[in-house]
Amino acid sequence: MTKASVELEMRSYLQRIATGPELSKDLTEEETCRAVSAILDGVVDEVQSAIFLIALRMKRETNAENRGGLRALLDHSIQVTSSINDVVHIADPFDGFTRGLPAAPFLPSVLAACGVATLSSGAESVGPKYGATHRQVLRAIGINVELSPASAARQLEAPRCGWAYVDQRYTCPGLHALVELRTRIVKRPMLTTLEVLLAPVLGQDATHLVTGYVHKSYPPVYSMLARQAGYASAAIVRGVEGGVIASLNQTSRLVRFCNPGDDEAVRLDPFEIGLESASRAVPLPDHLPSADLNDGIGLRVDAGAVALAAAAAGQNALRGQPGPMYDSLVYGGAVILWHLGHVSTLQEGAAAARKTLDSGEALRRLEAAQQ
Repeated sequence: MTKASVELEMRSYLQRIATGPELSKDLTEEETCRAVSAILDGVVDEVQSAIFLIALRMKRETNAENRGGLRALLDHSIQVTSSINDVVHIADPFDGFTRGLPAAPFLPSVLAACGVATLSSGAESVGPKYGATHRQVLRAIGINVELSPASAARQLEAPRCGWAYVDQRYTCPGLHALVELRTRIVKRPMLTTLEVLLAPVLGQDATHLVTGYVHKSYPPVYSMLARQAGYASAAIVRGVEGGVIASLNQTSRLVRFCNPGDDEAVRLDPFEIGLESASRAVPLPDHLPSADLNDGIGLRVDAGAVALAAAAAGQNALRGQPGPMYDSLVYGGAVILWHLGHVSTLQEGAAAARKTLDSGEALRRLEAAQQ
């Protein structure tokens, strides 16, 4: 397509989706796929790209539009198939954490110690939160965060390691190139929903998604899209800050499916696996420096400082030190092991996770990935 024809096509889409809450019209799956593909290819003007993304957000994306956007992202992603039969893909929010220390960057090493090949994905810093991310935390402890999907697959296959992290810049370069544009449009575009579904490494037989949510409208959307992306199962956790680990001191909800079955809603209760925490997540240390964003939007702590604190707390938890970080890894590990069918109860999953932490095996798995 020529630049003129792309501009004309985008103009047609914008005329339909950007005419207000009552008059805007939806796009088809194919139209959305064409538009997002053109944006990822860099052939759409930045102004039109921004208007397209924010207009979809303001009118609310339909299932067909989300499917079309996901098709485009998958077509532009680099995915390799591992020799490992089953691979778990953990996808925390790419915009990170600001209200507590993230624990999930350490979950892959816990799961690997339990015999589950696991990778996580993310990016350096993404709006609207610009919080501490997996990449920042893992880099702080000397983990190689510049792996290609092929290199990550080899790390998953290594008997002493069994886990890896792959950054968005290597999974979907065209999507990563839009980070600055997303910063300028401020609001959460459809890309925020879709990016967690891009698994850089696939299992030989099956790939399993673990992701989180806050708003109750998202689980059916994630479930639908996970099936489209080819996941054999998905565990969608109502986690702290939209992450994959549920609250440590109150009940939460898990929505899951295992193909070809229907979605199942599960009540999660931390007390049932022996967790009695005063905090819902790993609390931020006192006196962390503030971020210099000057945008007046909510709580803003320095993401780098949060990442360093999480790196220290995570390594201590892998050494068996009790506390909210340890409890978070036990809880997250228990839910995933149970979802995968590796254990028959959450209590058994918690016992398995505790064993890897107390024995030092999870720490050895982490150290195997250090540069």
